[in-house]
Formats: sequence, C-alpha cells, structure tokens
Amino acid sequence: MDTSRRRDDAGPSLGRRTLALGYGVVCHVSFLLGVLTMMAAMFFGMSRSLGTVPTPWNWIANAALLIQFPLVHSLLLTTRGRAVLAALAPRGTGATLSTTTYVTIAALQVFALFAFWSPTSTIWWQATGPALVVMIVLYAASWALLGKSMVDAGLSVQTGSLGWSALLRGRKPVYPPMPVTGLFRLTRQPIYVSFALTLWTVPTWTPDQLVVAITFTAYCLIAPQFKEARYRRIYGRTFDDYAHSVPYWFPWPRPPRESPPAAPGVRQP
Repeated sequence: MDTSRRRDDAGPSLGRRTLALGYGVVCHVSFLLGVLTMMAAMFFGMSRSLGTVPTPWNWIANAALLIQFPLVHSLLLTTRGRAVLAALAPRGTGATLSTTTYVTIAALQVFALFAFWSPTSTIWWQATGPALVVMIVLYAASWALLGKSMVDAGLSVQTGSLGWSALLRGRKPVYPPMPVTGLFRLTRQPIYVSFALTLWTVPTWTPDQLVVAITFTAYCLIAPQFKEARYRRIYGRTFDDYAHSVPYWFPWPRPPRESPPAAPGVRQP
C-alpha cells in the first residue's frame, strides 16, 4: 500500500520534471539559435541568408518578416496574448511556463527573420583593414552591453528559464523586482538602447541592413512606452519616482526633483 502510494506521488513529479526540462531545452536551443543567427546576419549587413525570393517580391517577403516580430512580440504581452501563451502548454502549467513559451516564440521569430531574409545583393560599404577591427570591437561591445543589460533586468526572465525552472521545482515563478541597478541607473531602457547599438555598429552596410536598423530602432523607441505603462500599473509611485530621476532612453543627467511648494502658513525647514 505504501509502495503504491509512493509510485502515485512519483508519477506526476516525474512527468512535471520531464515537461519542464523539455520546455527548457527547446527554449534555450531556440534562444541560442536566434541570437547567433541574428549576430551573423547583421555582421554581413543582411547580405547572407537562406532567403531566395526574387526582386521585387523579396521586399514584400522581407517586410512580412520584419512586421511579424514586433507585432506578435507585443500582442503576446496583452491580456489575450497571455491567454494564448497559457494555452500553449499542458493544462495546469501554462501560466507557469508562460515566460519560457514567450521567449521560445520570440527566439523562433528572430531566427525566421534573419535566416530567411532575401538579400538585395547590394553592398554599399564593407569595412576592411583597421576600420574592420574598429567596427568588430564596436559590434562586440554593443552585444556585451546587451548581455549586461539582460543580466541587470533579470536573466531568468530574459532567457525564459524562470518558467521551466519554477515548474521543475514545483513552485510558482518568482519574478525579479523592478530593475533599478546596473545600467538601469543610467537609462530606463538599457536593453533597447544596447540592441539599437548592435543595429548601427555593423561592419557591412547594405539597403537591407539600413531597413532593418531603421525599423528596429523605431521599435526600440516606441515599444518601451507600453512596458512602462504596465510598470506604472504594477509599481505605481515607485516607478514614477524612478522615471523622474532616470532618463527614458539616452543616459543624460536629469535635473533634481523640486520639492512641492509649502502650504500657506507652513514654514519650509
């Protein structure tokens, strides 16, 4: 009787661990594949990829690839989007695995965009000699800043490990606090700023790279406003105080906050 009970208890636990590890492997393999594909594609100015759509239809195909990432990436953060994420995992685990599922989908979107882009075969400028060394250093530094920003924001959320690791332990995901340290002391959006830098420090420039850089820079400027709206709902005055003291995008110094005027008849200390 005791042996049977132990087997019944071990069954769901083993299934949960298997599910968690499976989602984790798929998530992190997809993440690595997406990031490496993006780094390589932009290094060559989007001039090398698997896309073979001929001109002029290549621009239509490329536009579809460009639009799908910010569109789906943003929609999945809405209330309905979260419901979709919850439905993409076995019943009872969707909410826990939502961050893992979200990162997996984003990584596959990135891979599709940069792997299946159809190049124009036009190269405007390609760094050589000392210029190439400088551009490689700048490109690598931009990616290093992006990595640092992700660590400061909470690596478990950024890489999707928060969800599957929580399921593995049989606990609810514990989200990190609102990021205010590290690069978040200089700008409220270090991830978006760093990603924008990767777009503009490539050693090869083509019409394709320019379109990608302009599109995603615009996204990096606009999208954080929706994130900050969520932060204001969640953190309230704490976020408002942080937002007043730290600039939105460019790390420029902010003037000190003035004290509110004293009420009539009340002396200032």
